[in-house]
Amino acid sequence: MSKAQMSKFARFAGVGGTGFIVDTGLTLLLIHRGIDPFTARVFGIMFAMVTTWRLNRALTFGASRTSQASEGARYFVVAILAAILSYAIYTILLISISGFPPALAIVIAVGTTTLASFLGYSRFAFKTAV
Repeated sequence: MSKAQMSKFARFAGVGGTGFIVDTGLTLLLIHRGIDPFTARVFGIMFAMVTTWRLNRALTFGASRTSQASEGARYFVVAILAAILSYAIYTILLISISGFPPALAIVIAVGTTTLASFLGYSRFAFKTAV
């Protein structure tokens, strides 16, 4: 990885950390309010997606040369695919291991999807038109 790519990945990780806080915070808040952990995580993921799109656009990748609607659609395609994988890992951990902490399940799930997300966003969502 070049120095520029490493810098971009570091910014991506910072934005991802913010998304993680949004995802985990909202998920745990909703669980605390009586929502089941599976439904709560769906809301956490959705809010984190919007948060990270806007922050990645501003801080990590910059705006693509296409419309925001087109960029947003590409971003959410990648985000939804990553979210499906993340949600599957989260669900498997909670179902297969009795008493597994939801926050730890989120850490593991997000950690496993980070590189795939970065590649999808950098090469597809925020691609620059030639």
